[in-house]
Amino acid sequence: MDKTTLFVITISRQLGSGGAYLGQKLAKNLNIFYADREIISQTAKHLSILEGDLESRDEKTSSFWESFFQSYTFTSDMFVLPRILPPTDRELFIAETNVIERIVKERSAVIIGRCSSHILHDHPNHVSIFLHAKKTFRNERIQKLYNVSEEVAAKMIAQSDKERALYYHTFTGKEWMDVRLYDISLDTSKIGLDKTEAIIMKYLECI
Repeated sequence: MDKTTLFVITISRQLGSGGAYLGQKLAKNLNIFYADREIISQTAKHLSILEGDLESRDEKTSSFWESFFQSYTFTSDMFVLPRILPPTDRELFIAETNVIERIVKERSAVIIGRCSSHILHDHPNHVSIFLHAKKTFRNERIQKLYNVSEEVAAKMIAQSDKERALYYHTFTGKEWMDVRLYDISLDTSKIGLDKTEAIIMKYLECI
């Protein structure tokens, strides 16, 4: 990877596999921008909505009825009026895409999720990473990170996997866990987070 010009690392990750942790570590080691909250902040500002409202929908698709009510508003007489707010899933995706593309034009960065590996597929200086792990490893991390029970952690993992897979397929037409879509795929539960970081850094030196 040519580090003398702008470059970008995208990280797609299963919940609990250490994606955010490793993304921050890589950004710090490489002295580049870490883009996660910034994407939410800039997108919310662009769409004039609260960050909390956007965060609750981040990397998720709405159900049929949620999408329906995003598109129309009913009066007490059941007349249908064009919607004003909130933005549709497609509008959110386009807005986040614009933010991501703007960030990588301005600086080198680590981008977390949000179909960024697909969005930046044609970026000339881009490395895409997919991080996954065994459910026992992920469950233990989620319990500690969010102070929840094993049962709650398991439900969070199952829901996240389903939502991220659906989100990715909806906007790319591809399968989120297809490792052929990424430059490098690593099982963090087998090698640990520190060794995963070291492998990625070595990989960046070799390309």
